[in-house]
Amino acid sequence: MSLQRVPSFLASELGETNPEDAFFHVIPVPYEKSVSYGKGTCGGPDAILRASQQLELYDGFSIPAEKGIYTWPALDCEGPPDMVLSRLGRLVGEIYNKEKIPVTLGGEHTITAGAVCGFESLSKQVGVVQFDAHADLRQEYEGTIHSHACAMHRVLEKGFSLFQIGVRSLSFEEEVFRRDLGIGRLDAMDIFRKGIPDSILPEDFPDNLYLTIDVDALDPSLMPSTGTPEPGGLFWHQMMQILEGVIAGRNVIGFDVVEFAPFAGFHAPDFTIARLIYNLMGMIVRNRESAD
Repeated sequence: MSLQRVPSFLASELGETNPEDAFFHVIPVPYEKSVSYGKGTCGGPDAILRASQQLELYDGFSIPAEKGIYTWPALDCEGPPDMVLSRLGRLVGEIYNKEKIPVTLGGEHTITAGAVCGFESLSKQVGVVQFDAHADLRQEYEGTIHSHACAMHRVLEKGFSLFQIGVRSLSFEEEVFRRDLGIGRLDAMDIFRKGIPDSILPEDFPDNLYLTIDVDALDPSLMPSTGTPEPGGLFWHQMMQILEGVIAGRNVIGFDVVEFAPFAGFHAPDFTIARLIYNLMGMIVRNRESAD
């Protein structure tokens, strides 16, 4: 199957970028095989990339695009889930080994289990921080272990540490599972009742971070374009404050943004996610520069 070329992230400002000169490598992954309510995540990467053409280079603090942003052709998502996830993991690993930051655009949350395979040799030294309305800790869901509802269970099986932020919907079995494993969390209700703590991650959490951002972590009034919206989520400045707090003093080695299902003709959510991605790039760059 030939791969479809999608618009490059911020191509309107950057033009064509040489991959060797780019610090951020964007991987569109239009994977949609297990969505269980609303559909459309396969259109997420393309909508984000198109919306990014409207971004300004200055993010309010710096110009993260100066570090270079390269966009890969859309990943081939044909074939069994294991094959697709392995394909993604190899590409993420290739990018990381060149000392670049892989930025994966989903697609459903299942892809995270593939993306983290690029860091599997480092798993004990990498912590996964999950922004999500749902725990995604089921062993299997609707007859498959590769459901979006199982993504974090697969991550844990690979040996990564996990910290969850924004969760407000989960099964009783998932709550027991994360309690028994001692999975760290900053749930949406805790944020509502107590605010955002000064220190978010445990002191012994790994310094190397992989961030996975399910867009339904955001409140549906801000982010309605997702298959499983859940009321009571994070608002924009809460999200920015938490991201800054999480990565401060730590080393982000990659991130993904998943479960975005665009509505035709409704562009605000598309731009919101493009802005979130670009802002996060800026945070990563400034955090690294402050550590040097």
